[in-house]
Amino acid sequence: MAGGDVEAAAAPLLPPPASSLSDEPAAAAPPADRLGLGYLIFFTLGAGFLLPWNAFITAVDYFAFLYPDAPVDRVFSVAYMLSCLLPLLLIVLCFPKSSAPARINTGLVLFTLALLVVPAMDGAYVKGRPGLYGAFDVTVAATVLCGVADALVQGGVIGFAGELPERYMQAVVAGTAASGVLVSAMRVFTKALYPQDAHGLRQSAILYFIVGIVVMILCIVCYNVADKLPVVVYYKNIKKRAQKAEVGGGMTGPAWRSTLWSIVGTVKWYGIGVILIYAVTLSIFPGYITEDVHSEALKDWYPILLISAYNVFDLVGKALPAVYFLQNANIAVAGSFARLLFYPLFYGCLHGPSFFRTEIPVTILTCLLGLTNGYLTSILMILAPKAVPIHHSETAGIVIVLFLVVGLVIGSFVSWFWVI
Repeated sequence: MAGGDVEAAAAPLLPPPASSLSDEPAAAAPPADRLGLGYLIFFTLGAGFLLPWNAFITAVDYFAFLYPDAPVDRVFSVAYMLSCLLPLLLIVLCFPKSSAPARINTGLVLFTLALLVVPAMDGAYVKGRPGLYGAFDVTVAATVLCGVADALVQGGVIGFAGELPERYMQAVVAGTAASGVLVSAMRVFTKALYPQDAHGLRQSAILYFIVGIVVMILCIVCYNVADKLPVVVYYKNIKKRAQKAEVGGGMTGPAWRSTLWSIVGTVKWYGIGVILIYAVTLSIFPGYITEDVHSEALKDWYPILLISAYNVFDLVGKALPAVYFLQNANIAVAGSFARLLFYPLFYGCLHGPSFFRTEIPVTILTCLLGLTNGYLTSILMILAPKAVPIHHSETAGIVIVLFLVVGLVIGSFVSWFWVI
């Protein structure tokens, strides 16, 4: 994969990276990632922190059956994104005093507990009976807990990958897309296998959450192994040397706030691009896909196939940087602005000419939504931590996740009314 430098001559908007990893002093060449173990671990961690959210939105058929009077998708989106945003703000502000291993391990445990809520409550109380809205409140609370866990895990993992060569960030981002594909594949499988009655929907939903719990346990193991990999230790040692060279290795209070604002200023355009990407995506997906478009031919298979198409093309987009890496971040940011065109295009799928309201245009647009989401996200997420010195790469990674969550929050609110 090509390096992450932004060409200064062609990029007046975004600054060139302050340093690259190869610029840092090192006693020896970086250790090889034997058997691709490091890449696989970061891929798994990326899949892990998004899998709980994918489990909740993919079980929407079951939740819609249980709570027919609630706009399930949109309530889940707002609850999850807001509960992720506030802890992330605290993490960024208190970063020098926080421990990444403690944050990530705590978040993975919270994910596991939140995923346990739905099958445990279903077995003990709900038992497939609709209309128990007290249980809906508990389910929303579980999504809130998942949002808090996401802030702890995603911020930590992205920050962790930001200290390493670009391929590890690409692995994390591709892993997030793989979780969507995994859950979509399970949704297609369970819909084909189980009858679409109360029992079948219940069995399907419980399966998603059980798989999520298993993956969370695997992620706990993977993260604690990753910290001991030779390639990770190598770059952590580079970071420690760089930290010691700057203000004696410690930074608190006014010095930290000044440094933080400097980092935010350096990565702000990357962040604005990410905000636009996710504001557009989440205002359309999944709410519009599952609630606003319909097919007489495909019936209830239609939203499932659209969600699957989005997730597959999102994965393709997030895998593409391993083949072709766009070095000019200005083009990526411009692409994030261009995605605003999805609004009139998808609006036309509801209110435009009759052909535009058929399955083919909606499917093509959904695939393009996923492809552009995946590719542009990967480019900006990879470039942002490389725009600052290595000892600030982790902070830059957490800041870019904060921008991402702001985009998700905006998108979750916009999804309530933009098609009305």
